[in-house]
Amino acid sequence: MKNAQCKKCLKKFHEKDIYTIQQFQYRKIPAYDWSIKYFEKLGITEWDSFCEECMSFYAKESEKRSDKSKI
Repeated sequence: MKNAQCKKCLKKFHEKDIYTIQQFQYRKIPAYDWSIKYFEKLGITEWDSFCEECMSFYAKESEKRSDKSKI
């Protein structure tokens, strides 16, 4: 049953396929503290749910932004 919803695209998906920004705590660059601040500015919390496609978008976008700015 598809009962979870992506905050970005609003697409419904299976709960087992939920992605959150907490996954970014395992990458080295940018640091997780930086990521938390970046996503706060976008109105995204650690508990917001995303589909795989949107999470991939945010992963790439946050990497690009970390190179260009300091939060």
